Amino acid sequence: MSEPDGPQFATVSEVAGVLRVSQMTVYRMIQDGTLPAIRAGRSFQIPRGVVEQLKLRGVGDWVTRRDTVIGQ
Repeated sequence: MSEPDGPQFATVSEVAGVLRVSQMTVYRMIQDGTLPAIRAGRSFQIPRGVVEQLKLRGVGDWVTRRDTVIGQ
């Protein structure tokens, strides 16, 4: 059964490339619950719909908010 729109999930590396952030930022977003992911063995799979929403919304708010909280 092939999927007409391509794969439904993206890897951490793919998400980092699309959002133009580091892979560590993607892992942090998964860890704090900002980015839902499914664990597949030792790797994570992120739903492509979520990635598209983040791409449109931007991750700047998440990074700024997180840096502010850590810096206090």
